Amino acid sequence: MTQYYLPLQVVDLQGDGFHLLVEVVVFGQNFKAVLDTGASKSAFDMDIISGLAPQDQIIHIPDQHAIGLGTTTMERYFVNCPELKLGDLMIENYEAPVFDLSAIKFAYEKLDLPLVIGVIGGDILMQFNGIIDYQNLSLTLSKN
Repeated sequence: MTQYYLPLQVVDLQGDGFHLLVEVVVFGQNFKAVLDTGASKSAFDMDIISGLAPQDQIIHIPDQHAIGLGTTTMERYFVNCPELKLGDLMIENYEAPVFDLSAIKFAYEKLDLPLVIGVIGGDILMQFNGIIDYQNLSLTLSKN
């Protein structure tokens, strides 16, 4: 079993808790993503992905709506990422939901926090046996 250790960054939400950020590489570009154990699936921001991915890799699913993010009226889109990197872990052909995350990006900007591309959620944490070490601010992922 191969283990991958990723450093985490804590961001203070100014009295409203904190988030853990992890670095990811999507379409060859480095970004920060929120590590979100409550998210069932990892997801990316439509505005950022639209500037990176070829349009034929952003797929609209008509007549279906997203569940979560506080609404069921959001149109569903997915992006096929040929490679998603988390540290040295390479995930090939990763299909991720794409949403309008402008509210999150706006809140981060107001708090002078780094731009985030989206969230790394339970799908990746479960598949790769994610272990969050708060004391050492690290995420361990394992692959057989």
